[in-house]
Amino acid sequence: MLFKSLFAATALAATLIAGAANAEYPERTITMVVPFAAGGPTDTVARLVAESMSKDLGQQVIVENVGGAGGTLGAGRVASADPDGYTVLLHHIGMATSATLYRNLAYKPLEAFDYVGLVTDVPMTIVARKDFEPTDLKGLVDYVKANADKITVANAGLGAASHLCGMMFMSAIQTSLVTVPYKGTGPAMTDLLGGQVDVMCDQTTNTAKQIQGGTIKAYAVTSAKRLDIFPDLPTAVEGGLKDFQVGIWHGVYVPKGTPKEAIDKLNASLKKALKDPSVAARFAELGTAPSPDADVTPEALKAKLESEITRWKPIIEAAGQYAD
Repeated sequence: MLFKSLFAATALAATLIAGAANAEYPERTITMVVPFAAGGPTDTVARLVAESMSKDLGQQVIVENVGGAGGTLGAGRVASADPDGYTVLLHHIGMATSATLYRNLAYKPLEAFDYVGLVTDVPMTIVARKDFEPTDLKGLVDYVKANADKITVANAGLGAASHLCGMMFMSAIQTSLVTVPYKGTGPAMTDLLGGQVDVMCDQTTNTAKQIQGGTIKAYAVTSAKRLDIFPDLPTAVEGGLKDFQVGIWHGVYVPKGTPKEAIDKLNASLKKALKDPSVAARFAELGTAPSPDADVTPEALKAKLESEITRWKPIIEAAGQYAD
């Protein structure tokens, strides 16, 4: 009887182990970490993608906001998570700039993650409070250069997209302005709407509604060509800022060592989500578009991250604005 019991127990254990080994991913809820506050532009992108991926994967993809330190707290959490495919990160261009902004970063962006694919590249807009005096981009540049010590530029905090675009704007016009960092995009936009700050440079996912409503003044988009939702709004290059093009690209990452099966499943689901008509339509309303299939690959995301680290390093170093 003892032998039979031991045999039965051993057989059951072997069956459970085999079942676990053969279980198809995913078997449970997946957490998508967004390293910024809820309601912000990156959070908006993540929730659209997560909802569509949930339908495809047959498991809930929940968004968890882990904000702070310019996105590095959330990214660090994912970097140290179990590499089992159940914790993923949706991050923007800040993944690249953090490599220079934070000189004592707890993880290495190029080494701590495996890659799933690019999601979208959101254009930026150069905007101001609605009663700001300049009427076009050339006038804006002339005005802020003449009043540099009086002009305030809002951003959502060090490492935020608005901070990066603001630095590029100051670099382009070769003028340092008074920057006012906030704890998130919401408070920064609130003060711009209220006239407490003068200028802001932020993603269309955050500014489109306000521009269309006339509650802020728009001067330019930072894309290579005009946007369908703002056909009368010139590009920064058209407005006189040579080579001023910047987009806030977003990508999906997983902890280093995540099984290839899980990465492949996530990649296939991400591609389907970006082809979802409802996702594409909502992206269009926000002034952006899903990344093409060729960019929704681990290889494309890794190459993008490498090139953007190289691109932003001298800009950040020239500004001398570090987060540590």
